Amino acid sequence: MDQYLQIRLLHRDGLSQRRIAREVGHSRQTVKKALGDGLPRGYTRRGPPASPKLGSFLLSINEILQSDLAEPVKQRHTALRIFERLRDEQGYSGGYDQVRRYVQKHRRREQETFLYLAVAPGERLECDFGHIQVDFPDGRREVPVLLAVWSYSHYPFLIALPNERWESILLGTVCAFEFFGAIPRELWWDNPKTVAHLVLRGRERQANPHYLELASHYCFAPKFCMPARGQEKSDVERTVFALQRRFATPVPRVADMDELNRHLLHCCLKERQRTVRGRDQTIGQMFQQDVAAAAPLPARPFDASVPHQRQADKYQCVTFEDVRYSVPRQAAFSPVTLKAYMDQVVLVREGQVIAKHQRSRQGGQHVLDPLHFLQTLERKPAYLEKTRLFAELKLPPAFAELRRQLEGQWGDREGKRQYIQTLQLLGTYGQEQLTLAVEASLGARQLRAGAIRVRLESEGGGSGEANHRVSVEVPPPDLGRFNQLLSGPQSY
Repeated sequence: MDQYLQIRLLHRDGLSQRRIAREVGHSRQTVKKALGDGLPRGYTRRGPPASPKLGSFLLSINEILQSDLAEPVKQRHTALRIFERLRDEQGYSGGYDQVRRYVQKHRRREQETFLYLAVAPGERLECDFGHIQVDFPDGRREVPVLLAVWSYSHYPFLIALPNERWESILLGTVCAFEFFGAIPRELWWDNPKTVAHLVLRGRERQANPHYLELASHYCFAPKFCMPARGQEKSDVERTVFALQRRFATPVPRVADMDELNRHLLHCCLKERQRTVRGRDQTIGQMFQQDVAAAAPLPARPFDASVPHQRQADKYQCVTFEDVRYSVPRQAAFSPVTLKAYMDQVVLVREGQVIAKHQRSRQGGQHVLDPLHFLQTLERKPAYLEKTRLFAELKLPPAFAELRRQLEGQWGDREGKRQYIQTLQLLGTYGQEQLTLAVEASLGARQLRAGAIRVRLESEGGGSGEANHRVSVEVPPPDLGRFNQLLSGPQSY
């Protein structure tokens, strides 16, 4: 461009084309071209580049590229692989660059183009999982994060979960709805097997029955993207990028998952103040339009659990995922419903909740509640020392002192029996209230389980007395209760 300018300036000053050519060292034809047009024109190819050796192989290349359309995306031919096949199988003697240019041109011609989707307020919520590295006190590990993003306002919800199993998806979705305070008309996923069991033709899916229950409860239409079409839920895909690049950079250092989720919640709330490029309102302002157009929350939240039918065994336990959970004595040998939540296991018998446990994910573990075995303990008092459950039971020092004095006053057998009957009161009054009663009885030298129970009944507003009156009612058909009465007046 500077040479063109020099030529035109010399011509402006009156120099001839011959003189200018000598001055600048170019041909008169070049000087004439510069004087005719003030802008240099680049070289224009008049036809396709010559590739005489490739010409006879173009049909084979086209066949390979066409057959690739029906193959898995990650197992399609690269330009290098096509070159190698032509060379090894068909005797192609040309260079790789000719093959690469042709394949690139073909794929550019076949590449998809898109338009921005116009989504109405309250219409669409997109969900997906993202993964981030997080530093915990025990080291760095990868954490899955469930994301839910409104397509209209781009307002996100993020929650870190222990895994991507169905219980986590249920809880994460329910938490998202509670956070937004509104239900979209459509909820979009790609095709995770936890949500869509089977991908059928087109957009037809065989959805997880629990997911359909969730959709029915909140009354939203379950929608799924076409396979390998992440652009169909681009809003949540961009939020996954934001999660990794903004919300989790630098790598979060947290004490536990609760602290991580508080950090993610803070990030979500800050997004309300941000304005998306090309919009004239903040995310928070546009989210208000989403809420106004969406459906309200139902009167009660969805029970985010997966039920399983189990049979309690002779050890008063049910097994789930190779972990044993205890149930009360009356549930032994009977069918129970185990409701698996993300963080706990609830056991139900005949419509009544009989036990709750923290969910364990360590195979082979026993999750036992000592209160479930107090009735069995009276029949088998040796369990008090011979089982880990009671040997490792953590109770205040007053209980050890009570047992020592009971056995000193009543003898080993009767003292142990009185102590076991005292422990049974834990099921009615709780540890704190019973501890106070035990300490008071020790001070008053009233060393008998019956005296401790009477003290609790008098101080507990009559709840213990009511339980006692109910328990001594013996329906004639229930011989099990009659057998309990034979062991003593305070065994029930």
